Amino acid sequence: MKMKMKMWLRKPVLVLLFLTVLAPIVLYTDKLATFSSYEFIQEPSTISFNRDVGALNLLPQELSATVKEPLGDVYVQNLTRSVELVDAESSRKIRQLNEESEEVNTIVSDQDANPIRQVTQDHNKLESAENKNILKNVKVARHSSSITQAETKQEVQKAGKREPMKVKSDKLSEPVLADDRVRYLKDQLIRGRVYLSLSATRTNVQFSRELRLRMKEVQRALGDATKDADLPKNAYEKLKAMDQTLAKGKQLQDDCTAVIKKLRAIIHSTEEQLRVHQKQALFLTHLTAKTVPKGLHCLPLRLSTEYYSLNSSAQQFPNQENIDDPDLFHYALFSDNVLATAVVVNSTVTNAKHPSKHVFHIVTDKLNYAAMRMWFLVNPPGKATIQVQNIDEFTWLNASYSPVLKQLASQNMIDYYFKTHKGAESDSNLKFRNPKYLSMMNHLRFYLAEIFPKLRKVVFLDDDIVVQRDLSGLWSIDLKGKVNGAVETCGENFHRFDRYLNFSNPIIAKNFDPRACGWAYGMNVFDLEEWKKQNITGVYHTWQNLNHERQLWKLGTLPPGLITFWQRVYPLDKGWHVLGLGYNPSVSQKEIERAAVIHYNGNLKPWLEIGIPKFRGYWSRYVDYDQAYMRDCNMSP
Repeated sequence: MKMKMKMWLRKPVLVLLFLTVLAPIVLYTDKLATFSSYEFIQEPSTISFNRDVGALNLLPQELSATVKEPLGDVYVQNLTRSVELVDAESSRKIRQLNEESEEVNTIVSDQDANPIRQVTQDHNKLESAENKNILKNVKVARHSSSITQAETKQEVQKAGKREPMKVKSDKLSEPVLADDRVRYLKDQLIRGRVYLSLSATRTNVQFSRELRLRMKEVQRALGDATKDADLPKNAYEKLKAMDQTLAKGKQLQDDCTAVIKKLRAIIHSTEEQLRVHQKQALFLTHLTAKTVPKGLHCLPLRLSTEYYSLNSSAQQFPNQENIDDPDLFHYALFSDNVLATAVVVNSTVTNAKHPSKHVFHIVTDKLNYAAMRMWFLVNPPGKATIQVQNIDEFTWLNASYSPVLKQLASQNMIDYYFKTHKGAESDSNLKFRNPKYLSMMNHLRFYLAEIFPKLRKVVFLDDDIVVQRDLSGLWSIDLKGKVNGAVETCGENFHRFDRYLNFSNPIIAKNFDPRACGWAYGMNVFDLEEWKKQNITGVYHTWQNLNHERQLWKLGTLPPGLITFWQRVYPLDKGWHVLGLGYNPSVSQKEIERAAVIHYNGNLKPWLEIGIPKFRGYWSRYVDYDQAYMRDCNMSP
């Protein structure tokens, strides 16, 4: 009976065991029959990359904040980890997927962000708002042909080794500054000084000694270098050593507030030093512009001595019958600088098509009259005609006729120029304390009709210009009833009327437009017949009388010129006259070479040491440094 019982129980147990063993096998086989490779890996071409690094949906938030993957690395095991033990059919499918994905393995890496973007298995259900900005243009590169299918299979099967496959990423080329390393070394020195001034550093003697040593090494490596090419070969080693020391210093600092205060103090001190140096540079620049170089002082003295040793017949210029001929091309040039005047005349004649038709009317002061005449007697300008006059010979130009002469001789003007000035007003008006503003020769341009009563047109030239083209075409320009033909200077804000005139004064505000376009002196065509019709000199006198206390404008000739020729200026083509070579180093070389006249307006004159070097050659090519008087005065380019 017991035997039967045991046999009866054994059969159900065996059935249950059979079902327990075979049921999973059947179910698993059915599952494999319908298995899709997409349950192991998503199609590589459908992987989405967000611009910002986010947490992976399959990982906890804490893990996404701590785990960082190297830039530009694609891990093969991430693609094969789930398929290590699949059957032959599944392995074949995975291998085929890997071979197809070789063409899309390269991912664009961002320099400042993790290139492995937020990847999810279900990318169609992204909830973050940032996921709307998915990168549309993913750069695709091909692997080298040396990676064969066999190598790909071998890499897939070596999932246990977990060695990442590096994929080169395409990076946008970025401009590299020539002084990047120099700047970095200077920044290191600043940081070092900050750390040395903090209490945490001072109490750590060993670190303080190390930091001072590193700073000396950096200073020696830096030297006088202004660009990376000037640095010694060991500069990079010093830079790395200094970085390590600064990293130690950063760990020592537990009070960030003290560091911030110190940096603010350094910034404030640097700004103050910058302001002081800017004022000093401005003062020295104006001082240099006022001074006469030794050679330029020697030249007129030697010339004057030689001139007065000549007999009266040898002191006369040829072709004086051309002086009043209105059919010739006449130039007005007012200067006390012999060499600068010589360059203007020489460059004009050199580039003239018909030099014999050009007449130069030079007016200078009593001190330089003999020297100016002697220079052109020794160095005649070819077939051109020269006239040199002394401003003191213009007896009609006196204080009773000219308001500006009366103002220049006033006690108020003398106090303004020759007494000590303090305060901000003196600094702001520094450029107006140039002696040229005290010279009546600077104001002769407003008396052209009186100086040349028999001429119809005259071209006015400053002594700081160089002529590069034939100027005879200026006389054929129809000024359309205007008096002054000039190049306008509207390109920059500081060349408009509100820069030169006091629009807080109701007289100025009522009569002129503050945004009106200014124009340039230096190369101007004046219609002297229209000048007389419109009484330009009278207009000039009226405004000078209104400005007797300098309430309308400061000193100079451009502000009264803007007023006197208001709505009487005919704009010339800009190719006739290019300005800025005396203050602006960024004037285009193409612009200079195309210009008929280039103008060194500003303090950086080409005959001074402070002149802009790259522009000096345009001027010096018209100077004969082999001339005897130039050699005697030790003048050289």
